[in-house]
Amino acid sequence: MTSVAFIIPHMGREGLLIDTLNSISALKVNDIRVSVVVASKNKSFSDELLGYKQSLAIQFLTIGNEVTISDQRNMGVRQTKSDYLAFIDADIALSTNWLIAMLKVLDSPNIVLASAVQKASEEASELENVRVLLSNLSVDCTMEFLPGRNLLLSRTTFDKTGGFPSELVTCEDYVFTQNVSQYGQLYYSTSANYIHLGEDKEYLPMAKKEVWRGQSNLASIKGRHIPLSEYPSFIAPPLFTLGLLGFLVALIAQYPIIALLSISGSCGILALYTFRLWKKRHEYPSLFAIVAFYALYFPARTIGTVMGAVKTLETGTEK
Repeated sequence: MTSVAFIIPHMGREGLLIDTLNSISALKVNDIRVSVVVASKNKSFSDELLGYKQSLAIQFLTIGNEVTISDQRNMGVRQTKSDYLAFIDADIALSTNWLIAMLKVLDSPNIVLASAVQKASEEASELENVRVLLSNLSVDCTMEFLPGRNLLLSRTTFDKTGGFPSELVTCEDYVFTQNVSQYGQLYYSTSANYIHLGEDKEYLPMAKKEVWRGQSNLASIKGRHIPLSEYPSFIAPPLFTLGLLGFLVALIAQYPIIALLSISGSCGILALYTFRLWKKRHEYPSLFAIVAFYALYFPARTIGTVMGAVKTLETGTEK
């Protein structure tokens, strides 16, 4: 009998984790044996959460606050001997056919990692629609890397990679999935889907998260091949931000030509990225929502990258 273990790193909110476990409980599994490992930084678990032991083969691990999300995932893997490993976040609702569909994808020649597309929630905000559109720019195709929200691969493939990079605070999923790509193709499939229950819904909290996420930008490129398609994600945010800063400084210093050139450069980058999403949209999101997203995303990523670089210089290593 085929066995699949769901590995879920968790910290904080139990409500979203409960929704995630409900979606696992509702999966169509046929003759597949399913188990779950929750590697949580919470010190205790509610009776409602522990009650899932009655309906799921589930383990709850208490992990120290000092470990990274990579450590949580790797520790979770060590608790199981399943044939396949499913890595999902603790705020993900999977479609009922997710497991069967992703296993079918892995049956295809040379595909070693499968991931389902993101779907907007029924009451999605404009920002959530932007995020979903951005996630699904390319579908039903092979990818160079994938986000870690929902991943399925064999234990054999996982063991070959050595696991998730524990030294990274963020961006660990991109590094891990690119390592996996050494052994076969990564496939992003519309045959199933997921809803990101914890998706960004407001702009300022989103910007704060991007500052945090950006702190491992530079560390994530160390020692790995950077595909050409990934370069814009490292270059565009600082160029946009420097253009804005240049505009403000030149304006204060009364250099109108430099101010005009600086703001033109920033607007050009913003327009290019906005148009890329706009031409892919259907009914949602609005043009304003896309512009607002990038206008905050670029500076936030830049600030995070700078903070990560300063922290690395001060400590000699990323915590």
